[in-house]
Amino acid sequence: MALKTKIDAILELYNFPLKQLLKQAQDVTKDNFNDEVEFCSIISAKTGKCSQNCKYCAQSSHYRTEIETHPLVSLDEVRKCALSAKKSGASRFSIVTSGKSPDEEDFEELIRMIEAINNIEGLSACASIGILNEKQIQALKNAGLTRYHHNLNACRSYYPEVCTTHSYEERLETIKLAKKYNIEVCSGGIIGMGETRKQRAELIMELLELQPVSVPVNFLHPIEGTPFEVHKDAVDEEEILKTLMLFRIFMPKTVIRYAGGRSLRLSLKNQELGIKAGINGVLIGNYLTTIGISPEEDNKLIERAGKKLKK
Repeated sequence: MALKTKIDAILELYNFPLKQLLKQAQDVTKDNFNDEVEFCSIISAKTGKCSQNCKYCAQSSHYRTEIETHPLVSLDEVRKCALSAKKSGASRFSIVTSGKSPDEEDFEELIRMIEAINNIEGLSACASIGILNEKQIQALKNAGLTRYHHNLNACRSYYPEVCTTHSYEERLETIKLAKKYNIEVCSGGIIGMGETRKQRAELIMELLELQPVSVPVNFLHPIEGTPFEVHKDAVDEEEILKTLMLFRIFMPKTVIRYAGGRSLRLSLKNQELGIKAGINGVLIGNYLTTIGISPEEDNKLIERAGKKLKK
């Protein structure tokens, strides 16, 4: 099926009644997955003072936002947070840093953090540390990193409206380098930044071409002081649910993951419906600059949806 035809097919499905789309998504999930939901967690290991101008982001130095900034945290702090995440049910723990790319000193410490996380039984390290070169990707591989997180954030056609200090192609190159070294890729986007339905369909197709093992779906949390604070009502809950279901239908073998913004954009009832539709990954705990849902609440959420935690 040609790309244009696939995009047209997504747009056509957007017009289906929600219940009909839910049934189709559930059938796809049943054919490809069991009833387990994977928990992951993150630490914002370096926060704020970012040189990039991503219009959704409170950490950009281009905007005045009320967030606390800090340099790279200690190895002990990372280990402590990783152990807490494991206790809460996470099987993966990611180090996340602000900035386009880590400097040499920070990168060496990040390598030690990855090795420390991998030494915790039952926990696998992930990293989300920006745009990297081949030497850095190779070093991550040598340190035992098995999965790298790097969102496209938006489709190619909308990306210039999101960020101008680095390109969509630069993000794409980092993802391709990770795949070159057989590091799994976790890559998704942000819904509700003013993009059209067609551009959401384009994002699904662009991600499908990359074949990530995990697709985190974020929902814009409009932060006062950022250019995208104007998108407070960009999408309603039904539009979000339909988008989640379309990710599942068109990416049948991929873990589709709840990420940032869901507590603001979706009621608990609709979060539960999303899991019933095929969301089988959840980012638990607090996010980068906003408060999330407690792991205890998320455990109850998946139980109510008739699912169980992946061990």
